[in-house]
Amino acid sequence: MELTLGTFGENEMYKGHIRNPHTHRTKIVATVGPACDTYEGLLALAQAGVNVFRLNFSHGVYERMTAIISHIRKINEEGAFNVSILGDLQGPKLRIGDIENGVLKIDKGDVLTFTSKEKVMGNRDKIYISYPDLHKDVVVGNKILIDDGKLEVCVIGIDLRTGAVDAEVVHGGLLYPKKGVNLPDTEISLPPLTEKDIADLDFILEKELDWIALSFVRKAEDIIDLKKRITERRSNSKVLAKIEMPSAIIDINNIIRAADGVLIARGDLGVELPVEKVPYAQRSIIRKCIHRGKPVIVATQMMESMITGIRPNRSDITDVANAVMEGADAVMLSAETATGNHPGLVVETMCKIIKEVESSGYYYDRQEQLIPQKHSPTFLSDATCYNACRIAGDLSADAIIGMTQSGYTAFMLSSCRPRSPLFIFSGERWLVNQLSLSWGVTAFYYNNEEITPDAMMLKQISFLNANGYLEQGDIVVSTSGTPVVSASPTNMLRVSRVE
Repeated sequence: MELTLGTFGENEMYKGHIRNPHTHRTKIVATVGPACDTYEGLLALAQAGVNVFRLNFSHGVYERMTAIISHIRKINEEGAFNVSILGDLQGPKLRIGDIENGVLKIDKGDVLTFTSKEKVMGNRDKIYISYPDLHKDVVVGNKILIDDGKLEVCVIGIDLRTGAVDAEVVHGGLLYPKKGVNLPDTEISLPPLTEKDIADLDFILEKELDWIALSFVRKAEDIIDLKKRITERRSNSKVLAKIEMPSAIIDINNIIRAADGVLIARGDLGVELPVEKVPYAQRSIIRKCIHRGKPVIVATQMMESMITGIRPNRSDITDVANAVMEGADAVMLSAETATGNHPGLVVETMCKIIKEVESSGYYYDRQEQLIPQKHSPTFLSDATCYNACRIAGDLSADAIIGMTQSGYTAFMLSSCRPRSPLFIFSGERWLVNQLSLSWGVTAFYYNNEEITPDAMMLKQISFLNANGYLEQGDIVVSTSGTPVVSASPTNMLRVSRVE
């Protein structure tokens, strides 16, 4: 048997007494960039409370990505961390091209001509946009939003022969090169994976990253296609669906079923949707993910005031707090850690906000959202996990322990949001890191040699006791699958008192 806190050599066993100093149950995802991409910078963020590092494949080169991945894995090996790595694919992001003199002032009533046929230098006569079928997919009256919606134009004419699209400026301003484009009224025909994404996916799978985020998901089939590619490569990477388009909201139930988790990307979502609809969309998606036992991340502009400042503004504090109270598995930092002035401080501050909200006990014990459904193919496991959390609540248990080989038991126990600390053991090393994204989960590698659930549960309790997670007299609710040797689904639970 082998029980470890981190990722160690094949024949090593963890020795010593280490308790995770980070007691926040809502996890923190930090984007890696120039402000933190050294070994020292990444280590400081892990020590400050980061659970998942996000690599944004819209930026960076493979050589630098390789170095960052090596740094993170060294941190895990040497520091008893289980920090997960998320590779975020760019997806079919639309952008305008270069602009003469670096900026173009446009005023209300101006008429601009967009083209995707040739990469022209943008000016008042013609502006390039990276969407080959723009002229085929838009119709007169469609909105085109530029630079996160700062600029808005409306299609007034289309030339199918030349591919030119004329648009009148509704809200003007300064137009800069390479800015993003959103088409909230248009059904985009681009494939979910671009040529760049396919190349990036090859790199991600080669490096065995834990999570892969697919950008601009429109329907469940986009996720199914990506997961098929991952399966063909015999990879264990799990897929996050990034929700940032109205079409994804329409098919959200199927997308959640198809994906392993969800990332609510409020940046583009807030441009594509009317802004007043974003808060409800966020809350609804979180509730649906909890119900399905799928991890959910809330992302974009969470602590934006700390990109330059040393203290967050009140709206940022409230934004993070609301995401925690709504039950998100994780909250994400983007530019705050990637290019901000104080990456370590922003993580520490986010930790304080999370812990304060969690100390109120506002959102624990959400089993009412997870009542087992008899038609579910995993009904027996669902019922076992559900009742393990209910019993733990009734007993004010000091711990819930689960064993998993696929992650399913961990996701289900986590989604109940129990008050009791949640410890998950797995014989799959890759899964230990993946579970760093799940709410409340502290995971350990466990090389199971026991043939009975009793022996296995006692060894797990003994380990937690020896390493300071449990004390004599503590009450523990354990779950397991029997028979153990066949890695059966979770179908039993046991209540114990630590001797």
